[in-house]
Amino acid sequence: MNSNGRKNKPEPRSRSKSWTAPRQSDAAFATTLAKGLAVLEAFAPESAHLGNTEVAQRTGLSRPTVARLTHTLAELGYLAYEQQRAKYRLWARALTVAHPLLASMKVRQVARPLMQELANSVRGTVSIGLLDGVNLVYVESARAAEPAAHTPDIGSTIPLPRAAMGRALLSMLSAAELAAIEARFATDLAAIWDTYRDRVREGVRQSAQRGYCVSYGDWVTEIHAAAVPLFRDPEFGRACFAINCGIPAFRLRSGELEAEIAPRLVLLANSIRNAVGRGHDDVTAPVDLRQSRRLMKADR
Repeated sequence: MNSNGRKNKPEPRSRSKSWTAPRQSDAAFATTLAKGLAVLEAFAPESAHLGNTEVAQRTGLSRPTVARLTHTLAELGYLAYEQQRAKYRLWARALTVAHPLLASMKVRQVARPLMQELANSVRGTVSIGLLDGVNLVYVESARAAEPAAHTPDIGSTIPLPRAAMGRALLSMLSAAELAAIEARFATDLAAIWDTYRDRVREGVRQSAQRGYCVSYGDWVTEIHAAAVPLFRDPEFGRACFAINCGIPAFRLRSGELEAEIAPRLVLLANSIRNAVGRGHDDVTAPVDLRQSRRLMKADR
């Protein structure tokens, strides 16, 4: 709950204006393509319909530029224009971009039935996430039949510092990688980082020492969660994958999350690693947070 007694409302994904990044020295960088992709990223579940002015505000692009890009994307089938609303929305062809990536993630197909079994047993949600910049992206999710306050879907995102899964993902990074991403938190997610810095570092320690970490309502107040690092996948450029289990707080007895749920999630993670041919060597050695902070200071 916040200070007014209301439920926490998750923030939308942190979307950096990637097309504005300094590219003067990169003659191969296609700025127009980057702007088009920025237009697609402007849409979100809570803002599925956007006009050109709204897209311009979200991306920082000029309205005439946005108008040309939205028209082109609609002609290609990535957007659809709704006359009654006088706004655009994402359309079917956008799905075809994600499908080859999802289909190539063997872990999704292997883990899904195992995840569903645990989700049904604990009456919660079990998900796998991928580290993406300062966010995590859900790539698979299994949930019990009962409705819950938070039901992650494939492709949805959360700022890394706000979730147990984010902290489990961070625990797989090297000291230098962690220092770099903490520096990004300080600039791209300044308010969130100020609030959750200590909890993030404690979660990384928990993941390194116990093989899991926990979070009590840091993303959605009513959901408590445990998370376990899965592996860094060499087939995806050493991308970090982690798994979590979120359960409505009212269904948990005192101490149950750490005493029962987290150990079961660790066992599930081990089963998934074995099934996809990944071992503990694919989970990078625990980071040294003191070394990470020294690296951050050296970079300033």
